[in-house]
Amino acid sequence: MKLLRYGLPGQEKPGLLDATGKIRDLSGVVADIAGDTLTPAGLDKLASLDTSKLPVVDGNVRLGACVGRIGKFICIGLNFSDHAAESNLPIPGEPVVFGKWTSAVVGPNDDIEIPRGSQKTDWEVELGVVIGKGGRYIEEADALSHVAGYCVINDVSEREYQLERGGTWDKGKGCDTFGPTGPWLVTKDEVPDPHTLGMWLEVDGKRYQNGNSSNMIFRIPRIISYLSNMMSLQSGDVISTGTPAGVGLGFKPPVYLRPGNVVRLGIDKLGEQRQLVKAYGA
Repeated sequence: MKLLRYGLPGQEKPGLLDATGKIRDLSGVVADIAGDTLTPAGLDKLASLDTSKLPVVDGNVRLGACVGRIGKFICIGLNFSDHAAESNLPIPGEPVVFGKWTSAVVGPNDDIEIPRGSQKTDWEVELGVVIGKGGRYIEEADALSHVAGYCVINDVSEREYQLERGGTWDKGKGCDTFGPTGPWLVTKDEVPDPHTLGMWLEVDGKRYQNGNSSNMIFRIPRIISYLSNMMSLQSGDVISTGTPAGVGLGFKPPVYLRPGNVVRLGIDKLGEQRQLVKAYGA
């Protein structure tokens, strides 16, 4: 299934994309694509529906983030060796973990807003993992049974805030609009191997990132198990698993986003995003 949320910001309704590419309304079945809806029982309920009997959503509607009421937005840094190299940082011995504030979450095609005074706003195409079955101390062998599905994330990052102001990376990761998520949550049955997916990102039609999830240093089962030893994972938590080479920081000289840029990104099987870059307050 391809699950989604549509409508005005803060008023999104649950839906799904059917086999013909039509959006079907799920608001008569579930309240949101969130929480218990994402558990194995919740997904089984949706999978049993006759989608042809669900109302069709007409018109060109806005897509919201494909997961509602995200509890934790957990990110893994330097999880591709080529990205670590372009960042002039060593390959980590354990997963690098940081948080992205949930107030950063926006729809997949919403505008990216450059923070006031920022000169180093950057892009990162990432594979998002959505937790379905919660747990603690999860074994790697069992980790994928805790996954509801996968999605595209743009881990937008302000590099000065992240790297030049001391403290942790979180400073540059959670600005408003820095978490485009979607267009849909693709349930894991449609992605038998999440470690074989092409990942790409373009700015104004120029391709900067062109990688593959096969190049992750720490794979998804390892990440889930590792995190579950430090926190309980809960239905609707989102894990962003790192980016391949090609971020703006890695070029000489660096290339950063400016108002008017158009960012397009996508991952095999998971869809595409498109964002217009705007200045704060514009």
